[in-house]
Amino acid sequence: MNEAVQYQSEEKHVLITLKNGKANAISHKVIDALNTALNKAEQEQKVVILTGQSGIFSAGFDLKVMTKSADAAKELVTKGSKLSLRMLSFPMPIIIACSGHAIAKGAFMLLYADYRIGVEGDFKIGLNEVMIGMTMHHAGIEVARARLAPIFFERSVSNSEIYTPKDAVSAGFLDTIVSEEELLPTAIQTAMLFTQLNKKAHATTKVKLRAPYLDIIRKAIDLDLKNEITINS
Repeated sequence: MNEAVQYQSEEKHVLITLKNGKANAISHKVIDALNTALNKAEQEQKVVILTGQSGIFSAGFDLKVMTKSADAAKELVTKGSKLSLRMLSFPMPIIIACSGHAIAKGAFMLLYADYRIGVEGDFKIGLNEVMIGMTMHHAGIEVARARLAPIFFERSVSNSEIYTPKDAVSAGFLDTIVSEEELLPTAIQTAMLFTQLNKKAHATTKVKLRAPYLDIIRKAIDLDLKNEITINS
């Protein structure tokens, strides 16, 4: 772990907190630390709660890396896509306590979890890649196709439609919303419910259920590796 990702182990769950500047940017360092945290949670066989800072879950990839060069952008995007496979097939349940704004990769992270709790308020949730000039990568499209409500899929991906927390529930980014004070207590309560599941049955069923689109995402990552990540000015 590092200062950008904090790990706290409790009796029945672990709390992983993103703390990487005011935007909670997803960088190489953050992804590496998240993978280390997931390794620990898997070893401890505990439900995962992933959250951010007050008012912000994550505003997406580190823009310093994304605008450095096409190769730098591809490397980070590919690393993020591989994280999607890791989280979507993770043997323990993953709950995201979305503490505020979730934009671009921050919103994609919501699509990798088993249950997503948002907070009420004037927060923005959605995929703004096209809005800021980035042609959506194949793996991102396939994750969105698999996890978003069909009527919101194209609106979210090609139109960069941004949602309030309430509308993000309808779109498929969140499962429920609560007040800020209730966010972590609700996540912990949900984690307790998940502990009642048979661990092996949950892990096996999750992978079986998601197998068709996990395979599609793997092929999409390979396709992305053969193409440049395009960012238009």
